[in-house]
Amino acid sequence: MKSVTFIGIVMLILAALLFYLTTDFAVEQIKLSHIMGIMAGVGLGLILGSMVGYVSKGSAIKAEQKRREFKQLQKEKEELERQAAELARQNEAAAKALPKNDNTQNY
Repeated sequence: MKSVTFIGIVMLILAALLFYLTTDFAVEQIKLSHIMGIMAGVGLGLILGSMVGYVSKGSAIKAEQKRREFKQLQKEKEELERQAAELARQNEAAAKALPKNDNTQNY
């Protein structure tokens, strides 16, 4: 966005320079061609601005979607870790609850 602003400022300075060279900033010397040039400049600015806005909005939407997906993956990971910890506790409890069989026969 900053680069577009910089390009806009440079183009505005260039337009002022060209206007100065052709009319010496005299209002009486403004002709229809100058007004047409101003309108063309405004049109081009609107077109370029809309394209840059479209691209930046698309980038922002993609970035937001990635953030949402990342948060969802983090939640799923935490849930899986909780489930694994619960299973580990259940296995420990089951192992402690089983009686030890010391009646093994040695051959």
